[in-house]
Amino acid sequence: MELNLAAGAALLWLAGGCAVGPDYKPPQVSTPAAWQEGGQRGVDTQTADMAKWWQAFNDSLLDSLVERAVQSNLDLRLAEARIRESRALIDVTAAGLWPALNVAGSYSRNRSSRNAFGSFGSAGAGGSGGAGSPGGFSLENNFFKTGFDANWEIDIFGGTRRQVEAARATLEASIEDRRSVLVTLLGDLAKNYIDLRGFQRRLAVAQANLRAQQDTLNLTRIRFDAGLASDFDVAQAEGQAKATEAQIPTLQTALKQTAYGIDILLGAQPGTTWDELARDAPIPALPPQANVGLPVDLLRRRPDIRSAERQLAAATAQVGAATADLYPKFSLTGNIGLQSISASDWFTGRSRFWSIGPTITWPVFDAGRIRATIEVRNAQQEQALRLYEKSVLTAFQDVENALVNYGNEQTRYRSLLDAVAANRRALQMANDLYVQGLVPFLNVLDAERTLYNSESDLAVSEASLASNLVALYKALGGGWETN
Repeated sequence: MELNLAAGAALLWLAGGCAVGPDYKPPQVSTPAAWQEGGQRGVDTQTADMAKWWQAFNDSLLDSLVERAVQSNLDLRLAEARIRESRALIDVTAAGLWPALNVAGSYSRNRSSRNAFGSFGSAGAGGSGGAGSPGGFSLENNFFKTGFDANWEIDIFGGTRRQVEAARATLEASIEDRRSVLVTLLGDLAKNYIDLRGFQRRLAVAQANLRAQQDTLNLTRIRFDAGLASDFDVAQAEGQAKATEAQIPTLQTALKQTAYGIDILLGAQPGTTWDELARDAPIPALPPQANVGLPVDLLRRRPDIRSAERQLAAATAQVGAATADLYPKFSLTGNIGLQSISASDWFTGRSRFWSIGPTITWPVFDAGRIRATIEVRNAQQEQALRLYEKSVLTAFQDVENALVNYGNEQTRYRSLLDAVAANRRALQMANDLYVQGLVPFLNVLDAERTLYNSESDLAVSEASLASNLVALYKALGGGWETN
């Protein structure tokens, strides 16, 4: 008994040993001092204020849609369920650090073989075949048993602790994954909303141009009736008006489809928000400047980078868990209870039994399975490291692309503003000169067509400007801090 207690004490002392395998250290990556495209107009690289970046557009309906999406989006709910799963898996894994205690009770009716009693085999063969044996032993009896049994595998080399470490890192990665879903949701919702306003604007441009072209067609018919224009002029005017009219159904289709996409992002049936969205409103105006911060801020803000780092931590811990299988496993086992062949004395002191003692198991030959598993874990750790490094580079690329798109679209937008103004003057002059008979009707049609194209391009560019700003905030990982 004293030997058992000493052995148990020794195992408890060893349980405080260090865990085998590599200790995790966050990887060091180099970051540029400044953005390559940070000099774009309307961009502030010294501050980073993007917790609620969508509010910079000053659009109350967009703010409302964001609030509803955060509450009801199905992808977010799915990510939250995965977090609960990861949190529960920590408890499942950590349970291995504690003793397991079971209680059991049983009753059985047993009959022994006559031939099991070798010394009475000959006599038994000629007996009468009752329950008793020739030697006076009963071949049939009852057996009652109840008690507790316990087992505790002491985590001396840290295999279970490494698994718990991996489970915690996985939980933290799932939290970051939810934040990535939120960043994507906010970006997609804002972009769809801006696209919808852009389609409304383009639809309004097409309808206004159609009305102007129909007025031109009516005027041309009047001039034809008066002998001042040819039938060819009428046909050309009618063809241009019909071509513009053909653009309207396509824009209406895109408008409806975008609205339905917003409903899905809200976790609602298609058409739920149509009454709100169908009301004409301008494309959200750009803020005076976009605060994007420095490249080093990106590593702390982008959830996908943070998730990749946590996945690397989990993979590192799994290397230690696999390494621990190389070492012996120590356990304390014991049981205590009551057993008897009679129910009448089952619960008396004489029915007690117990046992306790340490055990050790150590794999001697497994055909290289453990070392192969360690190699698998090492390879998975390296993969996680490369994925982390790639996620950092991809994030920098996303931001640089968004910056250059945002800056160049501003230049394009200003040029289109000047083009629209010039084309309006050109159309007015073409109409005046045509009425005076100084230019052919083709000049009027060309001027109308050019104005329509430039106005449509201006509407597309205005929406693209806002969408590019959304893409910039999305690339920067803004928005998840709000929830």
